[in-house]
Amino acid sequence: MQNVQVKKKLVQQKKETSSFIPWISGIAFTFLIALFGYLLAQVPGFDHVGQLACAIIIAVAYRQVFGYPEAIRSGIAFSSKRLLRLAIILYGLKLNIDMVLHEGLGLLVRDAGVIVFAIFLTIGIAKLLKADKMISLLLGVGTGVCGAAAIAAVAPILKSDDEDTAISVGIIALVGTVFAIAYTLLRPILPLSAIDYGIWSGISLHEIAHVALAGAPAGQDGLAVALLAKLGRVFLLVPLCFIFMYLMKRKSAENQSEAKVEFPWFLIGFLVMSLFGSYVLGHSIPVSTGTMDGIATMTTWFLTAAMVGLGLNVSLRDLRTKALKPLIAMGITSICLSILAYFIV
Repeated sequence: MQNVQVKKKLVQQKKETSSFIPWISGIAFTFLIALFGYLLAQVPGFDHVGQLACAIIIAVAYRQVFGYPEAIRSGIAFSSKRLLRLAIILYGLKLNIDMVLHEGLGLLVRDAGVIVFAIFLTIGIAKLLKADKMISLLLGVGTGVCGAAAIAAVAPILKSDDEDTAISVGIIALVGTVFAIAYTLLRPILPLSAIDYGIWSGISLHEIAHVALAGAPAGQDGLAVALLAKLGRVFLLVPLCFIFMYLMKRKSAENQSEAKVEFPWFLIGFLVMSLFGSYVLGHSIPVSTGTMDGIATMTTWFLTAAMVGLGLNVSLRDLRTKALKPLIAMGITSICLSILAYFIV
Protein backbone atom coordinates (compact mmCIF):
# COMPACT_ATOMS: atom_id res chain seq x y z
CA MET A 1 0.00 0.00 0.00
CA GLN A 2 2.81 2.33 0.91
CA ASN A 3 4.62 1.49 -2.35
CA VAL A 4 1.49 2.40 -4.34
CA GLN A 5 1.27 5.77 -2.62
CA VAL A 6 4.95 6.44 -3.28
CA LYS A 7 4.48 5.56 -6.96
CA LYS A 8 1.45 7.87 -7.22
CA LYS A 9 3.44 10.67 -5.61
CA LEU A 10 6.33 10.15 -8.06
CA VAL A 11 3.94 10.13 -11.03
CA GLN A 12 2.32 13.36 -9.79
CA GLN A 13 5.71 15.03 -9.34
CA LYS A 14 6.72 13.91 -12.83
CA LYS A 15 3.54 15.43 -14.30
CA GLU A 16 4.13 18.70 -12.48
CA THR A 17 7.75 18.81 -13.68
CA SER A 18 6.78 17.98 -17.24
CA SER A 19 4.19 20.79 -17.27
CA PHE A 20 6.46 23.27 -15.46
CA ILE A 21 9.34 23.04 -17.94
CA PRO A 22 7.26 24.06 -21.04
CA TRP A 23 5.60 26.79 -18.98
CA ILE A 24 8.84 28.41 -17.80
CA SER A 25 10.44 27.84 -21.22
CA GLY A 26 7.56 29.63 -22.95
CA ILE A 27 7.85 32.64 -20.64
CA ALA A 28 11.64 32.71 -21.14
CA PHE A 29 11.13 32.52 -24.91
CA THR A 30 8.87 35.61 -24.93
CA PHE A 31 11.46 37.53 -22.91
CA LEU A 32 14.22 36.38 -25.28
CA ILE A 33 12.37 37.81 -28.29
CA ALA A 34 11.60 40.91 -26.20
CA LEU A 35 15.39 41.24 -25.73
CA PHE A 36 15.94 40.97 -29.49
CA GLY A 37 13.27 43.65 -29.89
CA TYR A 38 15.13 45.86 -27.42
CA LEU A 39 18.43 45.36 -29.29
CA LEU A 40 16.78 46.08 -32.65
CA ALA A 41 15.31 49.28 -31.19
CA GLN A 42 18.88 50.50 -30.53
CA VAL A 43 19.69 50.40 -34.26
CA PRO A 44 19.47 53.81 -36.02
CA GLY A 45 16.16 54.03 -37.84
CA PHE A 46 14.50 51.49 -35.56
CA ASP A 47 15.24 53.62 -32.49
CA HIS A 48 12.16 55.74 -33.26
CA VAL A 49 9.96 52.66 -33.75
CA GLY A 50 10.49 51.45 -30.18
CA GLN A 51 11.06 48.17 -28.38
CA LEU A 52 7.41 47.11 -28.43
CA ALA A 53 6.89 47.34 -32.20
CA CYS A 54 10.33 45.81 -32.91
CA ALA A 55 9.56 42.81 -30.69
CA ILE A 56 6.19 42.25 -32.40
CA ILE A 57 7.87 42.41 -35.83
CA ILE A 58 10.40 39.75 -34.75
CA ALA A 59 7.66 37.56 -33.21
CA VAL A 60 5.55 37.72 -36.37
CA ALA A 61 8.60 36.94 -38.53
CA TYR A 62 9.48 33.96 -36.29
CA ARG A 63 5.95 32.58 -36.67
CA GLN A 64 6.14 32.76 -40.48
CA VAL A 65 9.56 31.07 -40.69
CA PHE A 66 9.48 28.50 -37.88
CA GLY A 67 5.78 28.21 -37.07
CA TYR A 68 4.18 28.46 -33.64
CA PRO A 69 6.28 26.79 -30.89
CA GLU A 70 3.54 24.41 -29.71
CA ALA A 71 5.77 22.66 -27.15
CA ILE A 72 5.93 25.79 -25.00
CA ARG A 73 2.42 27.14 -25.68
CA SER A 74 1.46 27.23 -21.97
CA GLY A 75 4.27 29.68 -21.11
CA ILE A 76 3.61 31.86 -24.15
CA ALA A 77 -0.10 31.99 -23.24
CA PHE A 78 0.85 33.00 -19.68
CA SER A 79 2.91 35.91 -21.02
CA SER A 80 0.21 37.07 -23.45
CA LYS A 81 -2.55 36.99 -20.82
CA ARG A 82 -1.24 37.15 -17.23
CA LEU A 83 1.83 39.28 -17.82
CA LEU A 84 -0.29 41.58 -19.97
CA ARG A 85 -2.68 42.23 -17.10
CA LEU A 86 0.22 42.71 -14.67
CA ALA A 87 1.78 45.26 -17.04
CA ILE A 88 -1.48 47.22 -17.21
CA ILE A 89 -1.74 47.21 -13.40
CA LEU A 90 1.82 48.53 -13.07
CA TYR A 91 1.08 51.03 -15.86
CA GLY A 92 -1.24 52.70 -13.33
CA LEU A 93 1.81 54.15 -11.59
CA LYS A 94 2.34 56.39 -14.62
CA LEU A 95 -0.99 58.10 -13.98
CA ASN A 96 -0.83 60.92 -11.46
CA ILE A 97 -4.53 61.30 -10.61
CA ASP A 98 -3.91 64.27 -8.33
CA MET A 99 -2.23 66.24 -11.13
CA VAL A 100 -5.00 65.42 -13.60
CA LEU A 101 -7.80 66.42 -11.21
CA HIS A 102 -6.18 69.63 -9.96
CA GLU A 103 -4.45 70.97 -13.05
CA GLY A 104 -5.93 69.16 -16.03
CA LEU A 105 -9.72 69.40 -15.71
CA GLY A 106 -9.96 71.71 -18.71
CA LEU A 107 -7.79 69.36 -20.72
CA LEU A 108 -9.89 66.42 -19.53
CA VAL A 109 -12.95 67.77 -21.36
CA ARG A 110 -10.96 68.04 -24.59
CA ASP A 111 -9.49 64.59 -23.97
CA ALA A 112 -12.98 63.11 -23.70
CA GLY A 113 -13.97 64.77 -26.98
CA VAL A 114 -10.83 63.41 -28.64
CA ILE A 115 -11.60 59.85 -27.52
CA VAL A 116 -15.21 59.95 -28.76
CA PHE A 117 -14.11 61.54 -32.05
CA ALA A 118 -11.33 59.00 -32.70
CA ILE A 119 -13.42 55.91 -31.94
CA PHE A 120 -16.51 56.92 -33.92
CA LEU A 121 -14.61 58.30 -36.92
CA THR A 122 -12.43 55.16 -37.16
CA ILE A 123 -15.51 52.92 -36.98
CA GLY A 124 -17.35 55.08 -39.55
CA ILE A 125 -14.48 55.03 -42.07
CA ALA A 126 -13.98 51.30 -41.44
CA LYS A 127 -17.63 50.66 -42.35
CA LEU A 128 -17.24 52.57 -45.61
CA LEU A 129 -14.09 50.59 -46.44
CA LYS A 130 -15.64 47.32 -45.23
CA ALA A 131 -12.62 46.86 -42.96
CA ASP A 132 -12.26 44.29 -40.19
CA LYS A 133 -14.55 45.50 -37.38
CA MET A 134 -12.57 44.31 -34.37
CA ILE A 135 -9.19 45.60 -35.54
CA SER A 136 -10.78 48.94 -36.52
CA LEU A 137 -12.43 49.30 -33.11
CA LEU A 138 -9.18 48.47 -31.30
CA LEU A 139 -7.31 51.00 -33.44
CA GLY A 140 -9.97 53.63 -32.72
CA VAL A 141 -9.52 53.05 -28.98
CA GLY A 142 -5.72 53.07 -29.28
CA THR A 143 -5.78 56.31 -31.30
CA GLY A 144 -8.20 58.03 -28.93
CA VAL A 145 -6.79 56.91 -25.59
CA CYS A 146 -3.22 55.69 -25.10
CA GLY A 147 -2.05 53.36 -27.81
CA ALA A 148 -0.98 49.80 -27.00
CA ALA A 149 -1.94 49.98 -23.31
CA ALA A 150 -5.52 50.96 -24.20
CA ILE A 151 -5.78 48.21 -26.80
CA ALA A 152 -4.44 45.68 -24.30
CA ALA A 153 -6.95 46.85 -21.68
CA VAL A 154 -10.09 46.70 -23.85
CA ALA A 155 -9.17 43.57 -25.86
CA PRO A 156 -10.25 41.03 -23.21
CA ILE A 157 -13.49 42.95 -22.58
CA LEU A 158 -14.31 43.00 -26.31
CA LYS A 159 -13.23 39.34 -26.59
CA SER A 160 -10.70 40.14 -29.28
CA ASP A 161 -8.53 37.20 -30.33
CA ASP A 162 -4.75 37.35 -29.88
CA GLU A 163 -4.04 37.89 -33.57
CA ASP A 164 -6.32 40.94 -33.88
CA THR A 165 -4.87 42.42 -30.70
CA ALA A 166 -1.28 41.94 -31.88
CA ILE A 167 -2.01 43.38 -35.33
CA SER A 168 -3.64 46.44 -33.74
CA VAL A 169 -0.76 47.02 -31.31
CA GLY A 170 1.81 46.74 -34.11
CA ILE A 171 -0.06 49.23 -36.29
CA ILE A 172 -0.61 51.75 -33.49
CA ALA A 173 3.06 51.67 -32.49
CA LEU A 174 4.34 52.17 -36.03
CA VAL A 175 1.83 54.84 -37.12
CA GLY A 176 2.17 56.69 -33.82
CA THR A 177 5.93 56.86 -34.30
CA VAL A 178 5.53 58.35 -37.78
CA PHE A 179 3.18 61.02 -36.43
CA ALA A 180 5.47 61.84 -33.49
CA ILE A 181 8.42 62.40 -35.85
CA ALA A 182 6.21 64.51 -38.14
CA TYR A 183 5.23 66.69 -35.16
CA THR A 184 8.88 67.37 -34.29
CA LEU A 185 9.52 68.41 -37.91
CA LEU A 186 6.48 70.71 -37.91
CA ARG A 187 7.30 72.33 -34.56
CA PRO A 188 9.62 75.10 -35.91
CA ILE A 189 7.13 76.24 -38.58
CA LEU A 190 3.88 76.16 -36.59
CA PRO A 191 2.59 79.44 -35.08
CA LEU A 192 2.08 77.82 -31.66
CA SER A 193 3.57 78.73 -28.30
CA ALA A 194 5.44 76.00 -26.41
CA ILE A 195 2.41 75.44 -24.15
CA ASP A 196 -0.08 75.26 -27.03
CA TYR A 197 2.19 72.92 -28.97
CA GLY A 198 2.44 70.72 -25.87
CA ILE A 199 -1.35 70.59 -25.52
CA TRP A 200 -1.70 69.78 -29.22
CA SER A 201 0.75 66.90 -28.92
CA GLY A 202 -0.78 65.58 -25.70
CA ILE A 203 -4.39 65.46 -26.90
CA SER A 204 -3.70 64.05 -30.37
CA LEU A 205 -0.75 61.62 -30.35
CA HIS A 206 -1.12 57.92 -29.66
CA GLU A 207 1.30 56.65 -26.95
CA ILE A 208 2.87 58.37 -23.94
CA ALA A 209 6.25 57.65 -25.57
CA HIS A 210 5.07 59.40 -28.76
CA VAL A 211 3.95 62.43 -26.75
CA ALA A 212 7.32 62.53 -24.95
CA LEU A 213 9.18 62.34 -28.29
CA ALA A 214 7.10 65.06 -29.92
CA GLY A 215 6.85 67.29 -26.84
CA ALA A 216 10.60 67.46 -26.14
CA PRO A 217 11.32 70.22 -28.74
CA ALA A 218 8.85 72.49 -26.89
CA GLY A 219 11.11 72.62 -23.84
CA GLN A 220 10.40 71.64 -20.25
CA ASP A 221 7.10 73.52 -19.88
CA GLY A 222 5.76 72.36 -23.24
CA LEU A 223 6.67 68.74 -22.49
CA ALA A 224 5.10 68.92 -19.03
CA VAL A 225 1.74 70.15 -20.35
CA ALA A 226 1.89 67.60 -23.19
CA LEU A 227 2.27 64.75 -20.71
CA LEU A 228 -0.46 66.22 -18.51
CA ALA A 229 -2.88 66.27 -21.47
CA LYS A 230 -1.91 62.70 -22.29
CA LEU A 231 -2.43 61.55 -18.69
CA GLY A 232 -6.00 62.83 -18.91
CA ARG A 233 -6.64 60.40 -21.77
CA VAL A 234 -5.08 57.57 -19.75
CA PHE A 235 -7.36 58.51 -16.83
CA LEU A 236 -10.41 58.16 -19.11
CA LEU A 237 -9.40 54.61 -20.05
CA VAL A 238 -11.11 53.27 -16.91
CA PRO A 239 -14.62 54.66 -17.54
CA LEU A 240 -14.27 53.71 -21.22
CA CYS A 241 -13.58 50.08 -20.26
CA PHE A 242 -16.67 49.99 -18.07
CA ILE A 243 -18.76 51.44 -20.91
CA PHE A 244 -17.52 48.65 -23.19
CA MET A 245 -18.27 46.08 -20.51
CA TYR A 246 -21.86 47.37 -20.24
CA LEU A 247 -22.30 47.31 -24.03
CA MET A 248 -20.92 43.76 -24.26
CA LYS A 249 -23.30 42.57 -21.52
CA ARG A 250 -26.25 44.19 -23.29
CA LYS A 251 -25.20 42.64 -26.59
CA SER A 252 -25.02 39.20 -24.96
CA ALA A 253 -28.50 39.68 -23.49
CA GLU A 254 -29.96 40.78 -26.84
CA ASN A 255 -28.42 37.80 -28.63
CA GLN A 256 -29.52 35.52 -25.76
CA SER A 257 -25.92 34.41 -25.51
CA GLU A 258 -24.71 32.56 -22.44
CA ALA A 259 -21.19 33.94 -22.81
CA LYS A 260 -20.35 35.98 -19.75
CA VAL A 261 -18.42 39.22 -19.85
CA GLU A 262 -15.54 38.76 -17.46
CA PHE A 263 -15.13 41.61 -14.98
CA PRO A 264 -11.82 43.37 -15.73
CA TRP A 265 -10.26 43.03 -12.28
CA PHE A 266 -6.94 44.24 -13.64
CA LEU A 267 -8.55 47.69 -14.05
CA ILE A 268 -9.18 47.77 -10.32
CA GLY A 269 -5.48 47.02 -9.92
CA PHE A 270 -4.72 49.83 -12.37
CA LEU A 271 -6.80 52.25 -10.30
CA VAL A 272 -5.29 51.09 -7.00
CA MET A 273 -1.77 51.54 -8.35
CA SER A 274 -2.71 54.98 -9.71
CA LEU A 275 -3.99 56.06 -6.30
CA PHE A 276 -0.99 54.48 -4.58
CA GLY A 277 1.43 56.26 -6.91
CA SER A 278 -0.41 59.59 -6.66
CA TYR A 279 -0.98 59.82 -2.91
CA VAL A 280 1.34 57.35 -1.14
CA LEU A 281 4.59 56.95 -3.07
CA GLY A 282 6.74 60.01 -2.56
CA HIS A 283 4.45 61.19 0.27
CA SER A 284 4.03 58.59 3.02
CA ILE A 285 6.61 56.29 1.44
CA PRO A 286 9.76 57.98 0.15
CA VAL A 287 10.88 56.59 -3.20
CA SER A 288 13.77 57.55 -5.44
CA THR A 289 13.53 58.49 -9.09
CA GLY A 290 15.77 55.52 -9.88
CA THR A 291 13.29 53.13 -8.28
CA MET A 292 10.37 54.57 -10.25
CA ASP A 293 12.42 54.39 -13.46
CA GLY A 294 13.19 50.75 -12.63
CA ILE A 295 9.50 49.94 -12.20
CA ALA A 296 8.70 51.71 -15.48
CA THR A 297 11.38 49.67 -17.25
CA MET A 298 10.04 46.43 -15.74
CA THR A 299 6.52 47.37 -16.90
CA THR A 300 7.82 47.92 -20.43
CA TRP A 301 9.50 44.50 -20.43
CA PHE A 302 6.37 42.76 -19.15
CA LEU A 303 4.26 44.50 -21.80
CA THR A 304 6.80 43.67 -24.52
CA ALA A 305 6.92 39.97 -23.52
CA ALA A 306 3.11 39.90 -23.56
CA MET A 307 3.05 41.43 -27.03
CA VAL A 308 5.54 38.81 -28.23
CA GLY A 309 3.07 36.16 -27.07
CA LEU A 310 0.34 37.86 -29.08
CA GLY A 311 2.59 38.40 -32.10
CA LEU A 312 3.36 34.69 -32.33
CA ASN A 313 -0.32 34.14 -33.14
CA VAL A 314 -0.24 36.39 -36.21
CA SER A 315 -0.41 34.84 -39.66
CA LEU A 316 1.21 37.02 -42.32
CA ARG A 317 -1.43 36.00 -44.85
CA ASP A 318 -4.17 37.21 -42.50
CA LEU A 319 -2.15 40.35 -41.79
CA ARG A 320 -2.25 41.29 -45.47
CA THR A 321 -5.96 40.63 -45.80
CA LYS A 322 -7.11 42.06 -42.45
CA ALA A 323 -4.76 44.94 -41.63
CA LEU A 324 -4.66 47.20 -44.69
CA LYS A 325 -8.16 48.70 -44.55
CA PRO A 326 -8.13 49.27 -40.74
CA LEU A 327 -4.70 50.88 -41.19
CA ILE A 328 -6.16 53.28 -43.79
CA ALA A 329 -9.12 54.06 -41.51
CA MET A 330 -6.82 54.74 -38.57
CA GLY A 331 -4.44 56.84 -40.71
CA ILE A 332 -7.29 59.08 -41.91
CA THR A 333 -8.61 59.38 -38.34
CA SER A 334 -5.16 60.31 -37.01
CA ILE A 335 -4.77 63.06 -39.61
CA CYS A 336 -8.27 64.42 -38.88
CA LEU A 337 -7.58 64.24 -35.14
CA SER A 338 -4.35 66.21 -35.51
CA ILE A 339 -6.17 68.91 -37.51
CA LEU A 340 -9.10 69.05 -35.05
CA ALA A 341 -6.76 69.18 -32.03
CA TYR A 342 -4.78 71.99 -33.66
CA PHE A 343 -7.89 74.18 -33.90
CA ILE A 344 -9.21 73.46 -30.38
CA VAL A 345 -5.92 74.23 -28.62
